[in-house]
Amino acid sequence: MPLLLGLHHVALICSDYAASKRFYTEVLGLEVLAETYRPERDSYKLDLAVNGHYLIELFSFPSPPPRPSWPEAAGLRHLAFAVTDVAAAIRHLEQHAVACEPIRTDELTGRRFTFFSDPDGLPLEFYEA
Repeated sequence: MPLLLGLHHVALICSDYAASKRFYTEVLGLEVLAETYRPERDSYKLDLAVNGHYLIELFSFPSPPPRPSWPEAAGLRHLAFAVTDVAAAIRHLEQHAVACEPIRTDELTGRRFTFFSDPDGLPLEFYEA
């Protein structure tokens, strides 16, 4: 029996909870499974899903330190979301004033992809499935 069964979730810490909640739910369309406020930490935890599958824990904490991102820093590089049509996904983001990099083609798979950022500058990717 393998040790790992799969990826359970990804935890993100945001600097502006309202902006990030709007981005991940209204712009990207993730579903809210649960939202919890913890007064002792002055912190929110938002559990988000894609197609009913628990995927992201979005946390807010007072004054989180910035994440080094550009140039690429050691650690998590980006989160990639599968889409059926990367060009259509880009048009959707542009309607919400989210800038995307030009479409590239993965030289190993031949699949198209693009990068964009969340409100805190976290690098995100749309990858054509």
